[in-house]
Amino acid sequence: MLSTESILAGKYPAKAHAKKVVESMRSQQPDLGGVIYIEGQKTRMIEDNDEPQPFRQRRYFYYLTGCDVPDCYLIYNISTTTSTLFIPPIDPEEVIWSGLPLAPSEALSRYDVDEVRPSTDVNAFLISLPTSSKLSVWAIQDQVSEHIKFPEFDRRDFSLVKEAIEECRVIKDEYEIAFTVHANDVSAQAHAAVVKAARHATNERELEALFLQRCIAAGCREQAYHAIVASGANAATLHYQKNTDPLEGRWNLLLDAGAEHNCYASDITRTFPISGRFNKESRQIYDVVLRMQKECIGMLREGVFWDDVHAHAHRLAIEGLLEIGILRDGDREEIFKARTSVAFFPHGLGHYLGMDTHDSGGHPNYADEDSMFKYLRVRGKLPAGSIITVEPGIYFCRFIIEPYLENPVHSKFIDQAVLDKYWNVGGVRIEDNVLVTKDGHQNLTSAVKEVEELEMLANS
Repeated sequence: MLSTESILAGKYPAKAHAKKVVESMRSQQPDLGGVIYIEGQKTRMIEDNDEPQPFRQRRYFYYLTGCDVPDCYLIYNISTTTSTLFIPPIDPEEVIWSGLPLAPSEALSRYDVDEVRPSTDVNAFLISLPTSSKLSVWAIQDQVSEHIKFPEFDRRDFSLVKEAIEECRVIKDEYEIAFTVHANDVSAQAHAAVVKAARHATNERELEALFLQRCIAAGCREQAYHAIVASGANAATLHYQKNTDPLEGRWNLLLDAGAEHNCYASDITRTFPISGRFNKESRQIYDVVLRMQKECIGMLREGVFWDDVHAHAHRLAIEGLLEIGILRDGDREEIFKARTSVAFFPHGLGHYLGMDTHDSGGHPNYADEDSMFKYLRVRGKLPAGSIITVEPGIYFCRFIIEPYLENPVHSKFIDQAVLDKYWNVGGVRIEDNVLVTKDGHQNLTSAVKEVEELEMLANS
C-alpha cells in the first residue's frame, strides 16, 4: 500500500474525476455530449473596503481541476475527454502589489489538465469548438459569469453536472483519502497541544489560538470550519461559536476543530477535563459516549444502513442513562419508541466528510417528522470509499431538555433529581473520521480518546 507522501507526490486526479462525473451524467442522459463548463471562485472585495475577502475555492471546480487559484475557468470536452484550464493573465498594474500570477507552463505541470490558456480566451474558445461539441453545455446555475456566452449551443443545462459531482464526491479515491489523512494528522497534533495546555489556560480563546497556531505551523493555514472551544455548559450548544469565556470553575472542555488540507476537511471532537481528571458525573457520561462511538464504528462496512447505526447509538445512550439513573421507570424499548433520548442526543450520528465538512451526497430529510432522524445528515446505505464522521454525544441543554420535563410522555422516564447533578457536565461529544471499506472500516483519526490517555496527556 502506498504511503500518504508517495500518493500526494503525484497530481490531483482531476481528469479521472471528470470521467467519473461524465459516467454519472450518462446514467441520467445516455446520449451525453458537448462540454462541461465550470467556473472557479472569483476574487471578491469586502463590502465598503479595498481588501479582498478570504478566498475559498468552489468545490465543484476544484474537484475537476485540483486548482486553488481565484478567477479561473474549466472547459471539459466530453467527446475528446480533454480538459482546458483558463487562468488569469498578467495584469501589469497588479504585479507590483501581488507579484506575478501563475504562468501557463507552471499550471500545466502542476494540474491534471491537457491545456492551459488565459481566462480572456474563454468566449473565443467556446465559439471555436467544432459543431459536434456544441450540442450541449453543462454548467452550474448561478455560477456562470455575465460576460460568458453560450450562443451556439443547442442545449444549456444548469443542474445535471452539479448533481453528478455531488454524488461522485461521496466515494473517495486514494488521493482524496491521503488529503484527509494528512488533515487528520495535523489536527490530532493540535488537539493534543490543547489538551496539554488547558490546565494552565484561563480563557477559551487561548486554546483556540493554540489550535490555529499548531495547524498553521504544520502547513494547514485554512480551517475546515470555525472551531468550537466550549467549556462547561457552553458544550451543550452544538455549534457554540463565542470561544471567549473564562475557564475558571468549569469541569470540561469540548473541542470540535479540524484543519483543512488542500480543500479537504478533517472534523474531530474531543471532550476532556480541564483540571486533568474527570469528576464522577463527567466520567459517567464520557464512558457512555465512548461506548456509543466504539460500537457504532465497529458496525461500519460497505452496505451498512446508516439509519440503523444511528438508532443503535440511541439505544446505547438509553442504556447508559438508565444505569446512571437519569432515565428511570421504563423499558428500554418503550423509552426508545417515545424518543425521549432525543432530549440528550438531539443531532445525527455523523455526516459525510470531504471537501466540505458536511459533504455532499448524504440525502438528508430535514422534513422527517421523526425527531430521532430529522437531523441525520446521511440516510441509507454507506458505500465503500466513503468517509463519514462518527460523533455521538450526550448534552445537558436546559432549553432542549426542559420541554421534555414538562411533557408527561417523557417526564415519567426522567429523574429530575438525578439530572440536576449533571447540568455542569455541559456536553460530551467524541468524533472521529472513518473510511468505510468493503469488509469493514479504517479510522483516520489518531487523536487520543481513552480516559487514561486523555488524563495522562492533560497532566503532562
